[in-house]
Amino acid sequence: MGSQLVGEKAPNFTLPSSTDEMVSLADYDGKWKVLFFYAKDGSPTCKRGCLTFKQQYDLFQSLTPPVEIIGISQDSLEDHRRFKTELELPFSLLSDPDREVADAYGVPVHLGLFPAKSSFLIGPDRSVHYCYDWLFRPRRHVARILDAFSELSSGGKMK
Repeated sequence: MGSQLVGEKAPNFTLPSSTDEMVSLADYDGKWKVLFFYAKDGSPTCKRGCLTFKQQYDLFQSLTPPVEIIGISQDSLEDHRRFKTELELPFSLLSDPDREVADAYGVPVHLGLFPAKSSFLIGPDRSVHYCYDWLFRPRRHVARILDAFSELSSGGKMK
């Protein structure tokens, strides 16, 4: 799983976004960010996960310092555009059709069919501070990311 990256530098990547731009992780250097991998645009669990990030987006942006949200799946750019519009998502969705980035982050495929859902809290220096794998609890995982950031920003160490 992706937890082996905690304490390591997050792998850089460049992927196309739902807004037809090429986006690199390096574009967010100097900022906190949550990189979340999800299985499929429109699937019930992934839809709930994206909506939970949307509901908490203003909170992530109001944190000191603000935290950027970036979603990644294997879906096509056309699927991402439709999904982003349908849900009115305020954050970028990136397309990783060959799972090159998911593999670099150690995001597994369960039973050879179902891409796992994993979230990474990445610091301004691109260090991975926290990883949470969220197979079936999309609402809980956003709360865990917020808790991890709160603990880190108050000077605590992750357990």
